[in-house]
Amino acid sequence: MKVALYHSDRDTSVMVSEKLVELLRESKIEIDDKNPDVVITIGGDGTLLSAVQEYLPRLDRVRFVGVHTGHLGFYTDWRDYELTGLVEALVRDQGEEVGYPMLDINVKYADGSISKFYAVNESTIKKLSGTLVADVYIGDELFERFRGDGLCLSTPTGSTAYNRSVGGAIVHPRLEVLQMAEIASINNRVFKTVGASLIMAPNETVTIRPVTAGGTFNFTADRIDVVGEAVLSVDYRISTRKVKFIKYRHTGFWNRVRNAFIGNIDDI
Repeated sequence: MKVALYHSDRDTSVMVSEKLVELLRESKIEIDDKNPDVVITIGGDGTLLSAVQEYLPRLDRVRFVGVHTGHLGFYTDWRDYELTGLVEALVRDQGEEVGYPMLDINVKYADGSISKFYAVNESTIKKLSGTLVADVYIGDELFERFRGDGLCLSTPTGSTAYNRSVGGAIVHPRLEVLQMAEIASINNRVFKTVGASLIMAPNETVTIRPVTAGGTFNFTADRIDVVGEAVLSVDYRISTRKVKFIKYRHTGFWNRVRNAFIGNIDDI
C-alpha cells in the first residue's frame, strides 16, 4: 500500500501530519504523494474536497480517509487523537470501500471554449451583479425561465451542504440522483419559478443557459471558484465516476446527518 498525506495549513493539521508520517514509517507503510492507493486528508471537509480535486486523475484507483482536526466533519471518520488506530487499520487493509456519486459538469464560455469539472458536493451559478435570468432545460426540454440570485446543483452527499441551507431536501447517497435548488428566486404575478427543489433521475441532465447578453458570472464546483467569465451554458449530470472512501469504520449516512445537525438525542 502507498499512502499520500494531504493536510490544511492550520498548525494543528501540520502537527498531526508529522505525527502520522512517523507512525506510517514505523509500520512500514510507503508514503507516496504522486501515485497513492490511499489519500489521508488532515483538516476538515474542505480539505477533503480539495484533495479529491488534486487526485482526480487517479480517482478510479484511490480511496480517501479523513482525519478531522477541528469540529466534527461530515466526511471525516477519524479524530486527530486516533492516529494509532488508523494506522493499525491500514496495516490490516482488505480493500474495503464505499463509493459516493459526483457531479459531472461542462461549462461552455462565450469564446467557444469548454471546461470540465467534477464536484463531490455541489455546483452553483450566480450573476456577479443583479439578478440571474436563465433558462433551465431538463433533458432537451425547456422547464422554466429562472430569475433570482442563482441555482445550486448537488449530489446526494452534497444535499446536506449548501443545498440544505437554501431549502433543498436531504437525499441518501444510494439514490444516485441530481438535485437542483433555487437561491432566492423571484416569484410574483409576473415572474414565476417552480419554487421548490427538484430531484431528478440518475440519467437526467440539467442545462442552465443564462439569457443576460454579455453578463459575467460566478461559477463554483466544490471549492473551485470561477469568477467573471461570460458563460453561455452549464450542463449537469450525475457522473459515472465516484469518490471512494475507506470503509473501516465509515459512519452511516443518517448517522452523519444526525451528528451534524441534531447531535446527541439524549441532550434534547
